[in-house]
Amino acid sequence: MKLLSIEYIPGVEFEALEMVKGTVVQSKNFGKDFMAGMKTLVGGEIVGYTQMLNEARQIAVKRMVDEAKALGADAVVGVKYGSSQIMQGAAEVVAYGTAVRYLNK
Repeated sequence: MKLLSIEYIPGVEFEALEMVKGTVVQSKNFGKDFMAGMKTLVGGEIVGYTQMLNEARQIAVKRMVDEAKALGADAVVGVKYGSSQIMQGAAEVVAYGTAVRYLNK
């Protein structure tokens, strides 16, 4: 399925179906959370959290795509991501956009 952050698909006419989204709340395990806390003392990338957010984005996108497929969509336009901290070591990630069906297949 085509996913675009822009609101149109060049050369393609489509009908907007509805907004679709995927959400996930992801957390790290205690051991990795402890090591991430130690990393803040010396600075640098906290790889465990980067991996956690990348995994959470993949899950959120899959859920958004599954919702779009259930509507018979060919693509999702205007895709955006959001995230927020739910609690220490856990974040919510959401992916959302507009599911569309091509008119000129």
